[in-house]
Amino acid sequence: MPHELHLAHDSVRLRPLTPDDAPALRAIVDAAAWAGMSTPLPETDEAMAEHLRTLLAVPGMQAFAVERDGELVGRTAFYEHVPRVRVDVGHTIYARPYWGTEVNPACKLLLLRHAFEELGVARVGLRCDHRNTRSHQAILRLGATFEGTLRAFRKAADGTIADADYFSVTASEWPAVRAGLEARLTGADAG
Repeated sequence: MPHELHLAHDSVRLRPLTPDDAPALRAIVDAAAWAGMSTPLPETDEAMAEHLRTLLAVPGMQAFAVERDGELVGRTAFYEHVPRVRVDVGHTIYARPYWGTEVNPACKLLLLRHAFEELGVARVGLRCDHRNTRSHQAILRLGATFEGTLRAFRKAADGTIADADYFSVTASEWPAVRAGLEARLTGADAG
């Protein structure tokens, strides 16, 4: 379902993702970066466009193109939204040159702020493939609480049934998490 939500923080902008973003998205990802996804890496621009059409057709999906200084550097999404209760943030992938930069904390600040302050949810969930220690650490660094590992939770890009690590931020934790993200984005520790 298309959406019109645009969010921005300094040089990082989130805008609605479209199938037209397929060539740019395919150009910035590789198999190692894609490993935490639940589908195999699309090998052609048309395959990526079909993947994006399928993703965008998921009920309640609000997928975003992540841009830095006007250049597409990744994607992310809201999904599994239960109004006034919860929403998950995920389907996130960034081009390797942007790993450890201000891009992820800026995106999560924008998404969490919108979730808590506009959508009024009580909880935001985040998850990653249990084998993806880089993402696990990045989510913890955002200020999310690790809740545990969901065993045999979903199909992975490599065809296995993978465990997923689950994290959350609650509304009562949001002020401290927001302050931490803002400090990271204004301080020397942007990554």
